[in-house]
Amino acid sequence: MRKTQPLPGSLIQRYHGWKATTFAENAAWYRRLALDGQRPRAMVISCCDSRVHVTSIFGAEQGEFFIHRNIANLVPPCEPDGLRHGTSAAVEYAVTSLKVSQIMILGHSQCGGVQGCEAMCSGHAPELEKPESFVGRWMDLLRPGWEEVRDIADDAERLEALEKRAVLTSLDNLMTFPFVKSAVEAGDLALHGLWNDIVAGTLESYDAQSDRFVVI
Repeated sequence: MRKTQPLPGSLIQRYHGWKATTFAENAAWYRRLALDGQRPRAMVISCCDSRVHVTSIFGAEQGEFFIHRNIANLVPPCEPDGLRHGTSAAVEYAVTSLKVSQIMILGHSQCGGVQGCEAMCSGHAPELEKPESFVGRWMDLLRPGWEEVRDIADDAERLEALEKRAVLTSLDNLMTFPFVKSAVEAGDLALHGLWNDIVAGTLESYDAQSDRFVVI
């Protein structure tokens, strides 16, 4: 017997509120999305952090974004080794099946995953070094990025630099996927690197020419 529990009453109440208002007022649109299928304009790869609300930041409606979330908004390199790769599968589906025209990597300030990577790489989180740590092995993707920023003396500046390095790591790894690379080179797909300051509400975009993030 599966160990499940009834949904909390507060969530049930909120669902019924949504069904009676937002859903009821947009029933025709929801029906169209269901029957015609999704045609998102862009894929967004963001962090799992509950403070990062992707659709709110861009004022997006249902069906507009294909969203994938993981720890520290990381994309692994293309590794067709027969193992399970949730992020890679999502990227493949977005590019080859949904034909999205944009992929946005959205990093953010106060990222717990990045802070964990910093602690692990600096020797302050031995539990993440254990082979059985899923978080630690995932954050190994960012070890090379930590090596690039480790000498920044100020703690806050170093963490922000590492958060932005996570965005750049994902952008670099996206181009290791043949179907992404060919779509980018054909002009059918554009990649964007973004960083959101969740305290100030600002959004920065990576500018390849200047090799820095600039406030939008």
